[in-house]
Amino acid sequence: MKKALILNAINPRIGGVLIRGEKGTAKSTAVRALADLLPEIEVVEDCPFNCNIEGDLCDICREKKKRGTLKTVKRKMKVVDLPIGCTEDRVIGTLDIEKAIKEGVKALEPGILAEANGNILYIDEVNLLDDHIVDILLDVAATGWNIIEREGIKVKHPSRFILVGTMNPEEGELRPQLLDRFGLTVEVEGLEDVKDRVEVIKRVEEFNRDPEGFYKRFEKEQEKLRKRIENGRRLLKDVVIEDDLLELIARICIELNIPTSRADITVARTAKAIAAFKGRTYVNIDDIKEACELALPHRMRRKPFESPQLNEEKIEKIIEDFKGNLEEGGDGENFKETPSEEVEGEGSSEKVFDARGEVDPRGILRVKIRDNILRHPQGRQVESLSKRGRYVSYRIPRGKVRDIALDATIKACAPYQRSRLKESQGDLKLIIRGEDLREKVRKRKVLTNILFVVDASGSMGVMRRMEAVKGAILSLLREAYRRRNRVGMITFRGRDAQVVLPFTSSVELAERCLRDLPTGGRTPLSQAFLKSYEVVKSAMRKDPDMIPVVIFLSDFKPNVAVSKDYLEEIYQICERFVEEGINVILIDTEVDSFIKIGIGKIIGERFGFPYYHLDKLTPEGILELLQ
Repeated sequence: MKKALILNAINPRIGGVLIRGEKGTAKSTAVRALADLLPEIEVVEDCPFNCNIEGDLCDICREKKKRGTLKTVKRKMKVVDLPIGCTEDRVIGTLDIEKAIKEGVKALEPGILAEANGNILYIDEVNLLDDHIVDILLDVAATGWNIIEREGIKVKHPSRFILVGTMNPEEGELRPQLLDRFGLTVEVEGLEDVKDRVEVIKRVEEFNRDPEGFYKRFEKEQEKLRKRIENGRRLLKDVVIEDDLLELIARICIELNIPTSRADITVARTAKAIAAFKGRTYVNIDDIKEACELALPHRMRRKPFESPQLNEEKIEKIIEDFKGNLEEGGDGENFKETPSEEVEGEGSSEKVFDARGEVDPRGILRVKIRDNILRHPQGRQVESLSKRGRYVSYRIPRGKVRDIALDATIKACAPYQRSRLKESQGDLKLIIRGEDLREKVRKRKVLTNILFVVDASGSMGVMRRMEAVKGAILSLLREAYRRRNRVGMITFRGRDAQVVLPFTSSVELAERCLRDLPTGGRTPLSQAFLKSYEVVKSAMRKDPDMIPVVIFLSDFKPNVAVSKDYLEEIYQICERFVEEGINVILIDTEVDSFIKIGIGKIIGERFGFPYYHLDKLTPEGILELLQ
C-alpha cells in the first residue's frame, strides 16, 4: 500500500491507487499520512483553479501569460477530500452568491475539482459514491478539464489530480469504468501476527501520550523517505525503458486477456517510477514484474465473487519464455502466444459450487413492479417524490413548489438584486420573484431484496436436479451482485422451511449457503410460501421503499400441509403476495415428461406470476430477470 502511494507521488501520471480492504486496516490513515511526504509544486499565484505552471492553464492564467504578468509560487501538494455525501454543486463549482448580490455579476465559486487540480483527490468508501458524481469524475479524469455550464455561467478549468480511493469490498464493487481509472490497486489485510498487533497497540498509545515525541522519533526516517521521493521525481525524466521490455509488457497484458491499452501504459509508467525510486535510470524485468502486481489485478477478468488476483505463475512463464527467445537471438517475433485458458477457467463456478447448467439471467427477472413508487431498476439511488432523502440538486418547479431549495433560489435571484433594489426604493435587503424559485431534488437509496426459496426435498435429488438448480441460482446471484441488490435464502424440506440466510448485501454468504445445501425428506411447499411471505413482509416494514422479489425454485410437488389442505393454503398466501405488491417468480425444476404432477404452472397462471421451466432457460434466458 505504501509503495503504491509513493510511486504515485513520484509520477502522478500513473493514475492514482485504489486501496481495497476490510474495516480497520489503516487504509485512510496511510493516505492521510502521505500528505507529509508530498513534494512541492509550482502553481500560479492567486489562481482560484490552482493552475500548475507545467500543465494546462485556465483562460485567466493564459491571458496573464500572454501579457507577461503571470506570477508563480511554490507550495506542497495536499490531499483533498471528496465526501461521499457531497452535492454536484460542491464538486464542480457553482455561482458565487456574495459577488452576485454585492456586485451584480455572475462569477464562479470553485468546487472540489478546482481545489484538487495538481493535488491528490481522496475518496473514502469510493464504492458508495453516487452514480451521478461518479459520471462527473469519469469525464474529468478522462479529459483533465472541468466544464461548468449552469446558472448562466460557462467556465472551464484544468483539473488533473491523483485519484486515491479506499473501499471495503463487502459493501459492493466499483463500476468497471471507474475501476479502470485507478492506475494501481492494492489489497490490505488485517495483521495476523500477534507481535505486529501488539506493536500497533503500543504505537497508538505512545502517540496519544506524546504526539510531538512520537513524531520526532520517526522524523529521520520520514526525512530519508521524503528525500528518496524527491530524488525519484528528479530522476524520472531520465529513466528509459527498452523496446524489448515494452514488448514484454504488451505480451503480458495480451496473455492475461486484458483488453484496455491503459493497462500497458500504466505498467510502463509504474516500472519507470520504481526504477527512479531505486535510484536507477533504466528499467529491468524485476521492475516490470513489480509493476504488474500493482497495475493489473483489478483489470483482469474475474468471476463476481473473486477478489482481484494476479496469476504470478503465468507471468513468470511469459517472462522466462521471453528471456529464452532473446537469448536465442530472436527479437520477440517468434514468441508464441498461448491461449489463456488458465485465467478464464480459474475458480469456475461448477467446481466451486457443485453447480451444473448455469443460465444467463435474461428473460426471468423482468418483472412488472406491482406498486406505483418511483424506483430504479438497479436498486441504487432513486429520485424521491417526497421530502425524504438527501438533497442532491435542484430544478425549476413545475407548478406549486413543494420543497423549496433556498440556496439555489438565492443563487438564481442574486445577479438581479442591484437593479431590483433600485426599482423598489424600499427597505428590502433581498427581492425574490416567482421565476427565481427552485425546488430540491432529493435522492434516497432503494434496494431490490431478492429472496431465493429453494426446494431441498428428496425429490430434488432425482436425476441430479439440485445441481441444475444451483447453477441457475448462481447465475441469478451474479446478476444480483452486479446490481448491488440484497439477497436472502430460505430452504424447505422435511416438515419445515428455514431461513438459512437473512437479507444481506454479501452474495458470497449466499453462495456458501448454496454450496453446503443438503437434500432429502418431504416437500412442505405451503410452509415455504408462508415463511417467504413472513420474511418479505418483515423486511418491508423496516424499509417500505424496497423492491421485493421472491424466486421459488421447486418441482412444486407438495406433500406436507400446515393445517389440512396444502393447495388452499398456498392459494391464500399467493393472494397476500398480490395484495402486498410482492413480486413472485416461479422456476419449475420438475423433470420434463408427459405426466406433470407439480402445480407450479397452475399457480403462475392463476395469480399472474412469471413461470419458467428450468430446462428451458437457455443462455439467452436469465438477464431480463432482474430488470
